[in-house]
Amino acid sequence: MSVKLVVFDLAGTTVKDDHEVSKAFQSALKKHGYEIPLEMIDPIMGYEKNEAITKMLTEHEPDKYKINAALVGNIHEEFITQMILHYQFADGIEALPHVEATMAALHEMGIKIGINTGFSRNIAEAIVTRLQWREKNLIDYLVGSDEVEKGRPYSFMIHKMMEAAGITEPLEVVKVGDTEVDVREGQQAGCRFVIGVTTGSFTRAELEKYQPTHIVDDIAAILDIIKN
Repeated sequence: MSVKLVVFDLAGTTVKDDHEVSKAFQSALKKHGYEIPLEMIDPIMGYEKNEAITKMLTEHEPDKYKINAALVGNIHEEFITQMILHYQFADGIEALPHVEATMAALHEMGIKIGINTGFSRNIAEAIVTRLQWREKNLIDYLVGSDEVEKGRPYSFMIHKMMEAAGITEPLEVVKVGDTEVDVREGQQAGCRFVIGVTTGSFTRAELEKYQPTHIVDDIAAILDIIKN
């Protein structure tokens, strides 16, 4: 049974991120009175962002009655605004090394490429547009966490792309990401390979705790994994 679809994460996996996502998240929280260090934010950046905000508020807001949909929504809107401006106009928005060549090589092998993310669709679109991945014919599917019932670690985004690709067998799918929830998403979906990359938020030792099938330091290494 051959691989037909590879699903990649965005920030930290395929797109350079010098903690910019975490910094925007931190700034959005700070505007609402919550000062949280980056080292507490980095590990949850793979989650759907409303869920990530709720997790942070649960830990840092002693008055649980203040944690409601309105507060979470306002913080999320601030985060979205900062992220879209960042990806549209900031310098240094670029694919990580060997990402685009790897995508092109997968296409040459007849494999479809999907992108999913803890971001909402509008942020994901800003990134893909900036990098011109559609114009370069590098991706086939893009799904934001707000387009499905539940974001990662649930597997709804992968299932949505499988449906679009006409794939019913999860063993024909590979998931690639840099965080705990990327790994758990791929495991939940039953993907053939669940590959952790060390280019983002988690170190090799941190990824090993979640038992991906492989851990790579260079995304190009997934080509040999798939071929073999």
